[in-house]
Amino acid sequence: MVVITHQREKCIGCYYCVELSHGRWRMSKKDGKSTLIGAEENRGFHTVRVSDDEYEVNMRAAQSCPVKIINVKKV
Repeated sequence: MVVITHQREKCIGCYYCVELSHGRWRMSKKDGKSTLIGAEENRGFHTVRVSDDEYEVNMRAAQSCPVKIINVKKV
């Protein structure tokens, strides 16, 4: 299992996460920030648990994020 965490309020809308993992990320038309699809919000952190097959693509998204607000870890 993989846990992805996103600090959405700090997003600058660069679009890298959507480009690299369009099945898990999308851009909001309201505010131009990325949205972690399927995530639940708790105190500013948006978190979702996904299967291991999503690890690599979301790790690349996390590494490409210029503000380093995406965390991906195996549990």
